[in-house]
Amino acid sequence: MMTIRVSALVVAFIASAFLAGCANTVTGVSKDVKATGRAVERAVN
Repeated sequence: MMTIRVSALVVAFIASAFLAGCANTVTGVSKDVKATGRAVERAVN
């Protein structure tokens, strides 16, 4: 019984860490796309 609880806790922790990593990646990509857009606008002007 205790092993199941510990396993569930470990799985939940790993899943939350994975999702947090995904959120950070999406945020980082968003910033990169914005920066690229600004650079293209500056180059065109």
